[in-house]
Amino acid sequence: MLRLGRKYQHLVHGAGCACFSPVLQQASRRLDAFSRRHFLAAAGAAAVAGMVPGPSFAQGPVSKVLLSKVRLFDGKSHTLRPGVQVLIEGNRIASVDATNSAPPSDATVIDCGDRVLMPGMIDAHWHTLYAAVPLAVIATGDPGFVFSASTAEAERTLMRGFTTVRDLGSPVFSFKQAIDSGVIPGPRIFPSGAVITTSGGHGDLRMPSEIPPDSGRLSVSELVGAAAIADSIGDLKQRVREQLLQGASQVKIVGGGGVSSPRSPLDMSTFSEEELRAAIDVARDWNTYVTVHAYAPNTVQRAIAAGAACIEHAHLMDEETARIMADKGVWLSTQPFLSTEDVAQQTGPAAERMHQVFAGTPKIYDLIRQHGIKAAWGSDILFSPEVTPRQGIMLTHLSNWYTNAETLRMATSVNAELLALSNLRTPYPGKLGVIEEGALADMLVLDGDPLEDIRLMEDPGKNLVVIMKDGRIHKNTL
Repeated sequence: MLRLGRKYQHLVHGAGCACFSPVLQQASRRLDAFSRRHFLAAAGAAAVAGMVPGPSFAQGPVSKVLLSKVRLFDGKSHTLRPGVQVLIEGNRIASVDATNSAPPSDATVIDCGDRVLMPGMIDAHWHTLYAAVPLAVIATGDPGFVFSASTAEAERTLMRGFTTVRDLGSPVFSFKQAIDSGVIPGPRIFPSGAVITTSGGHGDLRMPSEIPPDSGRLSVSELVGAAAIADSIGDLKQRVREQLLQGASQVKIVGGGGVSSPRSPLDMSTFSEEELRAAIDVARDWNTYVTVHAYAPNTVQRAIAAGAACIEHAHLMDEETARIMADKGVWLSTQPFLSTEDVAQQTGPAAERMHQVFAGTPKIYDLIRQHGIKAAWGSDILFSPEVTPRQGIMLTHLSNWYTNAETLRMATSVNAELLALSNLRTPYPGKLGVIEEGALADMLVLDGDPLEDIRLMEDPGKNLVVIMKDGRIHKNTL
């Protein structure tokens, strides 16, 4: 049995955090009133609630399924391939066949009527438990409600065609286990665990009464997994190892300020290059990578110099930084925020910073195209059940800079390349984001051609007629 002592016992199967707000601190105080047993019981109750069958809950396992008469977008090509049929055995693609051979006698055949078949989509920056839960609800401190609301949102995420997400902050380890075991429907999750920050950084939401810490006591936000605060190399390496111990597939380090953290402006930097390098070395020892939250040019450059494999956001990046990123082959995971419609309501400093991000969005995509930066797409939707339905719209925003085929490639095979950086820490061995022999069977059938009209992705309820994840059919209206 693993023994961590009372101080760190909460970290076993602990949690991460989303991007931050002062209200989360209030929620943390209320959540702390619950024992760990009650907190996990709330998660379990939400999971059990998810077991109630609904119209989109996955059909039982079928050993073989043949999707016939499809026009194939395989996740890599720029065009559709007509006259194809795809055979699924278990949770893998067994064959991609254009010869119209007879199906196996024991296969369930779904005639797709020349509709488009494509890989399930991947959101590279998602917050599973906080995407659709308003701050006012989080502030009530009722974990049962939070987990129940997030259970419903996980299914809606899947029903929008997102079969995989990279979670960059929310208490998701147990929730992920519930999805993976089939207790509740939802996307595959690549979890980061707690966001790691310095004192005063984006993620340090301590109240003034908690500063300085009392005899090394962990703050409330750390106790509930909202953040992991580290101000020395030794503590930083420990915090990274703690996330990996719990099953993180990658580690998120806060390199600078953020939009919704009131005391950390976008231009600030936190960890030194030496500190970032120490965290990155630990992740490499675990055969995975660090992604660094950073907006300002100096913050991005410091992370790149330290060896970061990926940068999150970077909306204030300049041309010199873009050249360095391209030369080093560093990934940029960013979001096409265009207007207030794309985010939950912001006030005060957060609103001012959000407008900085809006202004930086066109420039950052121009730099990506100009310098050939390896770019991933994510939506980074937070705290708003009204905004989460725009997940597909956030994707179609890319059409301002990319062709329709390039947009779909980014949401499938390109994002899958980023996920592959998790290496031996991947939760799901196998290929994602493509339709080819041996790949994991995550697929969508569309009533319409998204290469001609990318806006089809904005109305998944109408236009997605089949949704398959891991070889199981979660929706079939054919």
